[in-house]
Amino acid sequence: MKLSNTDQKIQVVEPGWTAESVIRSIIGSGVQENAFYVFDIGEVYRRYKEFVSLMPRVQPFYAVKCNDHPTILKLLADLGAGFDCASKGEINKILGMGVEPSNIIFANPAKPASHLRHAASTGVDLMTFDNEMELTKVKALHPSAKLVLRIRCDAEVAQCNLGMKFGCDAQTEGPRLIRAARFLGLDVVGVSFHVGSGCGDPPVFRRAILAARQLFNYAATVGYRFRLLDLGGGFPGVKGSSLHEIAGVVNGALDDWFGDGDVQVIAEPGRYFVASAFTLATCVHSKREVRGAGDKDAAVSHFMYYINEGVYGAFNVVLYDHFHPTAVPLKGCSGKMTPSSVWGPTCDSMDLVLEDVLLPALDVGDWLMFESMGAYTLVASTTFNGFPTSKVHIIVGESDWLQMSAELPVSHDQFVFGSSASALRLGLDAGDEDEAWGPPPRLPPPLSCHADAPPPPFLRDLVAVEPIN
Repeated sequence: MKLSNTDQKIQVVEPGWTAESVIRSIIGSGVQENAFYVFDIGEVYRRYKEFVSLMPRVQPFYAVKCNDHPTILKLLADLGAGFDCASKGEINKILGMGVEPSNIIFANPAKPASHLRHAASTGVDLMTFDNEMELTKVKALHPSAKLVLRIRCDAEVAQCNLGMKFGCDAQTEGPRLIRAARFLGLDVVGVSFHVGSGCGDPPVFRRAILAARQLFNYAATVGYRFRLLDLGGGFPGVKGSSLHEIAGVVNGALDDWFGDGDVQVIAEPGRYFVASAFTLATCVHSKREVRGAGDKDAAVSHFMYYINEGVYGAFNVVLYDHFHPTAVPLKGCSGKMTPSSVWGPTCDSMDLVLEDVLLPALDVGDWLMFESMGAYTLVASTTFNGFPTSKVHIIVGESDWLQMSAELPVSHDQFVFGSSASALRLGLDAGDEDEAWGPPPRLPPPLSCHADAPPPPFLRDLVAVEPIN
């Protein structure tokens, strides 16, 4: 078994090495200029193990839309996860890895007709709905589908609220939709919900599970026997976050209202598995000093740093996922912190990564690191203005590799051991045929129009002219 369907190598790093250690080694080699990710597959492995340990009744169906890197998908498939797909493209991606159609839920309540027909033709039967028109469409295009009613139960605190788009009212619309499905002769098998992505309100899971239980009871009165409960997503995944509180709420609610154990329980975690597994490294390629207006001798009041990733790439999450990245300078900085902003590489003035932050003084060629960059970054990156998407360097800790090798039939020829320069550069700029980066050039010190010292020699050929009227 290979951990992906590509020939990309995975670097096994020695004990004590971290994503930051690998990043420092890569940029220290002098051959890397473009931004890049370091992806620790051991983090995904550990997160999966924690999820099924803390919530043993819940089978995870990974949300493919969060990050569809083939190594993630293959690892989770081999570990026994199911998959939450939102389109025929995602369905094909998962089926192409040999996953059985029964391990896919088509969790898009509003499906295009062609995608619905494709699900029927490939045997993907399990799918969500939240309105009568979707029932009519399913009746016409996939009458053998196993339907899951999606209800709305929003967390009071969430990174992204999804209830404004999907989910019916459990008390007023839910019973009506169950009756409509019964009238059409469709097979409704259960209830799903999504409390909101990046949930910060653990008790909401208890409220949602109770609402689902009430619909299970109502469905029995009209002839249904529901057998599936889908907890959706919402599990936090940034570095330092914990699943323990949510797991405690979920387990308690399942014991209280689904204690008989004859109902299959699944969930759709996305960012929980992958957010903290990716660390992004970016290079400062340009710098601008902003001085006080109206005074030619004013001191610098603000520094503008331009990096080689932006909101049209990895930092789309700033605009669309309400993410607040933290920049970590990778050089020793003991000077005072100065007001700064960090900008992406494109010509769009909206390409603003960090608007008003305090950073130590940085120079062109310095690097910034951003942690927890695995959720909704790669999947939504573009090449706007011709800037490339950031490549991924995959690593795994030696102890994680040993555990994975013991549990999974891992292909050892996919791994590279040690921290040699060749291992560190695998898959990055040094492997590009059309790129040949050398050490960054030494730049002259910034010019100062206010210094008393004579101008450097290369300025003496300039000719001063009067302002043009």
